[in-house]
Amino acid sequence: MESLNDHRKLIKVVGTKNHEKVFNYISTELDRAGWNVDVDEFEQETPNFGRLTFKNIVGALNPEADRYLVLACHYDSKYFKHEEFVGAIDSAVPCAMMLNLIKVLKPQLDSMKGNTDLSLKLIFFDGEEAFVQWGPNDSIYGARHLANRYHNSNSLTRSTGETISELQKIDVMILLDLIGHKNAHFYNYFPETSTWFNRMVNAENRLNKLGLFHAGPVKYFIARDFHNANIEDDHLPFLRRNVPILHLIPLPFPREWHTSGDNRNIIDINTVENLNKILRIFTTEYLHMSV
Repeated sequence: MESLNDHRKLIKVVGTKNHEKVFNYISTELDRAGWNVDVDEFEQETPNFGRLTFKNIVGALNPEADRYLVLACHYDSKYFKHEEFVGAIDSAVPCAMMLNLIKVLKPQLDSMKGNTDLSLKLIFFDGEEAFVQWGPNDSIYGARHLANRYHNSNSLTRSTGETISELQKIDVMILLDLIGHKNAHFYNYFPETSTWFNRMVNAENRLNKLGLFHAGPVKYFIARDFHNANIEDDHLPFLRRNVPILHLIPLPFPREWHTSGDNRNIIDINTVENLNKILRIFTTEYLHMSV
């Protein structure tokens, strides 16, 4: 996790040198891990900076697989005209967690690279943040583009020979956002993925019983439904195309959200490491990996 320290301090607005640094860092880390890296690059008009280039980063353990567990987050940070916004929890920490997962689980993941039935995919969205005012045309630029691309990309499954879209290959998308501060609580926002949310709850309970969390017992995952939360985030273009979504975003949002206070000083390393453990267990069990 400490390897991303420098990038947690960077202001990563689309089109800036720091944004390019983070893009290069994530792409390089995926490549070093031996993953297939696909850059979904496109241009789009923005309300205050004209036409900008956006780059979604997609890492696939096996790009030929029929089905995927997808972990996703965004790597850009919000633009503010009169203040500096780093975006440590929004969303440098989620980026770090995803890269940490494939580093810690590398032996297990390497052993299933040849699995064409089920595999793991990581998506780092660009342009999640609005430049002026959040709305349908000024937000989630990368997610909208990639969802549309996946909707129109078809291939034959190896198992059945059926033609399906890249969207249909997604078993479930787990979207991480606003993670890293102390006392975060996560809820089940979608009834379709309650089974997967309950697996997170179960993993947390087991780790509590074994005393494996930093700083004592924790309760991050609350077994309560918030099906009308209506949180707008990168998952929306995929949800609207019937992709199952598990949204790991805390309620209430931390008070530092979209303020200059969202910097490395609010990161609680115990919370991050504890959530890393839960995510590793979930991923290992979902992919049927031996540990």
